Amino acid sequence: MTVTAANPETETMDLYDHEWKHPTVVAGVPWKNPVGTASGTFQYAAVRWFYDVSQLGAVTTKGVSPVPWEGNPGVRTAEGPACNINAVGLQNPGVDHYLVDDLPKLKKIGANVVSNVAGHSDDDYAEVVAKLADSPADMLEINVSCPNVSAGGMSVGTDPVALSRLITRLRKMTDKPMIVKLTPNVTDITVPARAAVEAGADALSLINTIVGMRINTRTGKPIIDHVTGGVSGPAVLPIGLARVWQVRSALPDIPIIGIGGVDSGEKALEYLYAGANAVEVGAAALFDPVAPLRVACELDDLLDDRPELAAKLAEGKTWR
Repeated sequence: MTVTAANPETETMDLYDHEWKHPTVVAGVPWKNPVGTASGTFQYAAVRWFYDVSQLGAVTTKGVSPVPWEGNPGVRTAEGPACNINAVGLQNPGVDHYLVDDLPKLKKIGANVVSNVAGHSDDDYAEVVAKLADSPADMLEINVSCPNVSAGGMSVGTDPVALSRLITRLRKMTDKPMIVKLTPNVTDITVPARAAVEAGADALSLINTIVGMRINTRTGKPIIDHVTGGVSGPAVLPIGLARVWQVRSALPDIPIIGIGGVDSGEKALEYLYAGANAVEVGAAALFDPVAPLRVACELDDLLDDRPELAAKLAEGKTWR
């Protein structure tokens, strides 16, 4: 399928006229197709000029914190072989801005919204969830897997005891379906996965980025001021698939959203066969803004020839 970017307010294209045939269900929430955006790469103000984001299965927004975060100082990105490395540090304008700006705009156009929640401490997470509990958000994604913050983030996601304590606390605060986003930077990802589910998570999303770095050979120093960053892009596809397979094997009933290296319908299909209910497109959108919708269209057509898989997805089930 050839996709050309356009302004959806002034021009209608075949891409936007796609008739969705193969929905899915994630933690009881219907998605019109099994493709969403990954939180760290999505900004509605930018991509709305390229495609109608309401046509995606879901839009997972950038992580929101209790107050505005400036993110990490200095150089925050670097390139690697078939990958991007970032240490942005969850820069965002805060939950209050999100509630009066980003979220209402997305709901106004009919998007299915997953609000990503970030924090440096349990209290941070709780403050954001309290404000989102009665919001129009369709689902919450608790980000316990970011490797680029000094506290919270991955430090919670690698400690099953701390993770259990946090999710138990947040579960009592909201009836919204709650996704927990897991880090691959652990010895056995099924341990935090099980801890999150037993504490009340309705679904899991995996994987977040892998810790990596680049060196400037002229100076002998790391390119990124934070030293390390999160690796994303095509290079992480095999790792993401393996982690989804492992978690699905350990937890056969929990809904899973697969993330990592998805830049085509074929790669999204691999995640579905690995046991995911849906996928999210992240780094691909950094070089191809329309990638999430293009992937959704490609996958929808691929599912035409896989009626058994399509039927399972429509019922909220998975291949494995």
